[in-house]
Amino acid sequence: MRKHCVRWPGVPLSERAKGPKGAPEASGANTVSVPEVIVHRDAQLLAKAVAARLVTRLVDAVAARGTASVVLTGGGIGTKVLAELAVAPARDAIDWRHLDIWWGDERFLPADDPERNETGARSGLLDHVDADPARVYAMPGSDGPDGDDPEAAATRYASWLAAATRPEDHGPVPAFDVLMLGIGPEGHVASLFPGMPALYDERPVVAVRGSPKPPPTRLTMTLPSIQAAREVWIIASGPDKANAIAMALSDAGPVQVPAAGARGRQRTLFLLDSAAAAKVPPQIGRQGAH
Repeated sequence: MRKHCVRWPGVPLSERAKGPKGAPEASGANTVSVPEVIVHRDAQLLAKAVAARLVTRLVDAVAARGTASVVLTGGGIGTKVLAELAVAPARDAIDWRHLDIWWGDERFLPADDPERNETGARSGLLDHVDADPARVYAMPGSDGPDGDDPEAAATRYASWLAAATRPEDHGPVPAFDVLMLGIGPEGHVASLFPGMPALYDERPVVAVRGSPKPPPTRLTMTLPSIQAAREVWIIASGPDKANAIAMALSDAGPVQVPAAGARGRQRTLFLLDSAAAAKVPPQIGRQGAH
């Protein structure tokens, strides 16, 4: 299947590298990448294509270093991607035993709650592959070791990230091979919502209280952790995401549009269906989807 790929000239690198105004730069920010846009005809083809791309990326990472890491996302299209990966013929080309699996954010609910991203990921994919349970790092729930204390749970998750970090990662979190994100209609990614304090936070993982999207209490990686990834993939389908995608590819700052700060060190991909790509800014030269 042919794909259209374009690069965004965008903001100067020195400006893209900055976090929210007043916040320190992320580790590795001086190598933040320029986004590319890849469009598929519809949500089903998008999910299949992202699943295939993920197989290739993780196989290559394990071949190169003997290990790989991925950060999963929830939401409609994120869940579809995992379901497509579960049934993909090439699924078992991934050496699942040598893969670290993380989450970018989580609803602070009891384990096995159907609203948790972990629950959807396990039923859609992880229950069907030979992943090492010790390398599946689900964010703690409200019934976890820290009880109903999301700040302590965020600190615990940050400690797990730190323990998995190698010297070559040059920061407090691993240089994830792929970090996948959905995007909200107002431009939020993970549980980083416009204008909220978490956007100014330099800690790797924080608790979010008073989320505008229920449930109100969540855990989330911050922008510095997202920007530590080798590749960041923002995945979106549907016309309700078109405005957010356009804003994320504009000169908007990450306080107003958190997705504008979601950039990988080596590569940033906006993986879209044609409806989500309908308002991509004309300066990036988007052509018709295939």
